[in-house]
Amino acid sequence: MSAAGTAGPARLRRVLSLWDLVFYGIILIQPTAPMPLFGVVSDKAHGHVVTAVLIAMVAMLFTGISYGRMAAAYPSSGSAFTYVGREINPALGYVTGWSMVLDYIMNPLICTIWCSKAAGNFVPEIPYPVWAVFFISLFTVLNLRGVKASARVNESLAVAMGVVIVIFFAAAIRYLLGHPAAQAWTRPFYDPATFQFGAVFTGTSIAALTYIGFDGVSTLAEEVRDPRRNVLRATVLVCVITGVLASAEVYLGQLVWPASKPFPDIDTAFSFVAGAAGGPALFSLVNFTLLVATIGSGTGTQLALARLLYGMGRSDALPGRFFGVIEPKRGIPRNNVLAIGAIALIGALSMSYSLGAQMINFGALLAFMGVNAAAFLRYYVRAERKQWTMLAAPALGFVFCLFIWLNLEWPAKLAGSVWMIAGVAYGAWRTKGFKRELVNFEMPPE
Repeated sequence: MSAAGTAGPARLRRVLSLWDLVFYGIILIQPTAPMPLFGVVSDKAHGHVVTAVLIAMVAMLFTGISYGRMAAAYPSSGSAFTYVGREINPALGYVTGWSMVLDYIMNPLICTIWCSKAAGNFVPEIPYPVWAVFFISLFTVLNLRGVKASARVNESLAVAMGVVIVIFFAAAIRYLLGHPAAQAWTRPFYDPATFQFGAVFTGTSIAALTYIGFDGVSTLAEEVRDPRRNVLRATVLVCVITGVLASAEVYLGQLVWPASKPFPDIDTAFSFVAGAAGGPALFSLVNFTLLVATIGSGTGTQLALARLLYGMGRSDALPGRFFGVIEPKRGIPRNNVLAIGAIALIGALSMSYSLGAQMINFGALLAFMGVNAAAFLRYYVRAERKQWTMLAAPALGFVFCLFIWLNLEWPAKLAGSVWMIAGVAYGAWRTKGFKRELVNFEMPPE
């Protein structure tokens, strides 16, 4: 028999090392992740941004352990929808998938808001609504033309952001050495004049967005060497490295710009912090860097959601005549890209960055709780040997995520609850009370 006749189906090659995964995860999250959130978290937490970032890191660490373990069980999928649906219940898997869709929808929206505010820092004469129309049009046109950033471009951008962070660190340290009054070294962690537990936990519910994307490491489980160990280790390392770097960024930012001093614009506050530390040149550099990074994020997530909606339309979970159509020339789900652009524009003109960020975390934290519950059932409840380590991580991850979720502000919880109720009602209708095949929230292949 010929070699061709005995060859099996093509498989992904296990070529990625532990540090390949770690670098990939950091690129997904972006090294500058806490900077766009800085002003909003500072406002909600009464200046305790670094404390909020560190508390959120604890929740993400335990959840990262659960993700790593579930990726070992389901190496072909990095989806919370799959983990919960197979380990707990298909209907709860559907609920988890629906909460994930909320993340995808809100991300282009908050990217539009942030880009519009950042551009307004450069050209304040142009009104915010005009900038919002411009940026969501830019995201949409790039996606309709099939323009996609390569892995090399993303890596180069991550390196450039790293350089900007180093420049900011140097400028901030130089500023602090020249301003002894600003050297209240412990104030960013605890300021007795403003500290309130409720405020800090509300800030934490937004600061958790710093880590969103760490679960993307699990999607490469089929391409990494020794996935049972390395996916778990990489996920935890990504959370730790992100947490340490983010804490350092916001710590210096809080020392340079104390909470008692109002920001010219709360949504782009870190650009003004950079300006205070390094002058107009550093203000422009940081503002421009974050603007470029956010354009990339908004464009990428718009296309990701368009592909997800296409998969749902193709499987007839959504009306296929609209959502399941591919534009033949460029192979893009054009209708979905346009629909998402319209939704993002309406949202950018009607809600705040803070509300949008909290709505992302509303959906993400629900998914994280689901993954922790799935890991608890698989590795502790159903295990022949009961090991306390298999109990502690998912239990603590679930509790921390639940606590942060409960501290979201009521407008976000109300809007998120409406979204979830609508999704459950739609799912029940589509499946005759969840008795038929459920909607699939897996991302279709490229």
